[in-house]
Amino acid sequence: MTLPRDPDTVVLPPRRRATVVLVAFLVLATAGFSSLGVWQLFRLQWKLDLIARVDARVHASAVPAPVISDWPHITREHDEYRHVSLVGDYLSGHDTRVQALTDLGAGDWVLTPFQTDGGAIVLVNRGFVPSGQSGNPPPAETTVTGLLRLSEPRGSFLRANDPAHDRWFSRDVAAIARARALGAVAPFFVDLDAPSPALFNAAAPGDSATLGGHSGSWPRAGLTVVQFRNNHLGYALTWFALALMSAGAAAYVVRDARGRRNPGTRPTNGADPRDTR
Repeated sequence: MTLPRDPDTVVLPPRRRATVVLVAFLVLATAGFSSLGVWQLFRLQWKLDLIARVDARVHASAVPAPVISDWPHITREHDEYRHVSLVGDYLSGHDTRVQALTDLGAGDWVLTPFQTDGGAIVLVNRGFVPSGQSGNPPPAETTVTGLLRLSEPRGSFLRANDPAHDRWFSRDVAAIARARALGAVAPFFVDLDAPSPALFNAAAPGDSATLGGHSGSWPRAGLTVVQFRNNHLGYALTWFALALMSAGAAAYVVRDARGRRNPGTRPTNGADPRDTR
């Protein structure tokens, strides 16, 4: 049995229903793309603030590195690239070479454990050594300064660390500590500062090397690259462009639908003006 239709119920023709659905979708798309654009603008401001903070840390005077009690509270946002100092001794004979590619070419970072006067062990990246070069041994008791860097536990982009074969592609301090039986180590390493120009060129006989126009002894410290990807403005412009396109498409669909309901307002191109579908 067919129920009688409520005389107050408005039933849209199929074409108009499709138009309403399409316009609603385009309006939602416009709102969504606009929201994503605004979110990217907030991300842009956050990234600019982060870059400013890191730049201030890098160029600040060195402060004592975090002690053992501070280790659980270290975060990337608040601590990475802090300029820190350590006082103690290198633990010779425990170097780890980690594959590196720098402005000086292909080679390795040389990471050496450093035991502070407070009893903590921190890996220190003493610098870059070209492929085929050996590097000078670390000095005795000393004070070192450099940039605090967080561990890199996930390996490189293309290759994972292979501790069993002593092949290292990222500076994973926990894995290196296990492989070298160092016990508990800091959850960060320190990229050693570049030496003064006088020390840089005072290589001992047989230790000097020249590469890429640079001369001096290896490892070569001070090659840390502080760089952040900042594509947020481009992403924001892309989302806003998509929002504008969606809004334009919605406006076109509405105008076209009105033209169909009122044929006199647009050329009919031979269509029947009584067609109000």
